Amino acid sequence: MAPDYSLVRPARPADAAALRRLQSLLIEPSPELLSTALAERSESLPIRTATLLVSPTADDRPVGYLLAVGSDPTHVAELAVDPRFRREGRARALLATACGDADAVTVHVAADNEPARSLYEEFGFVETGRSADRFDGSDCLTLRYCPGSDQSEE
Repeated sequence: MAPDYSLVRPARPADAAALRRLQSLLIEPSPELLSTALAERSESLPIRTATLLVSPTADDRPVGYLLAVGSDPTHVAELAVDPRFRREGRARALLATACGDADAVTVHVAADNEPARSLYEEFGFVETGRSADRFDGSDCLTLRYCPGSDQSEE
């Protein structure tokens, strides 16, 4: 299924409350990172350290978001979609937008989080590492996406 890019827009300062509610869905959120990304949008900063995208409803209410940092590689730090709006292609569209022109993208995902693993694997991410000390109760997988490369050799 091709991503529907109309489901994605850059986050705005007015989205803050909705994004904080969505962040509460995550098992291990990073409130400081989200606060920094939101602050970058409320100030006219020429340089931003984070990519913050939202997936809004028809009435422009955010029901999903992606927070990424860095550029070589870009790292997806948080991706969440309200359970009532899942299976609509929102996570895929957010991920496709974030991966856009990136040379490489990484993400950490709990080994037992099958829905997330499935999304990333279908998108083309491959496992590059595993550790037992990042998540409580589950191993952590490091996944990497490198468009246009044979990732099996990395």
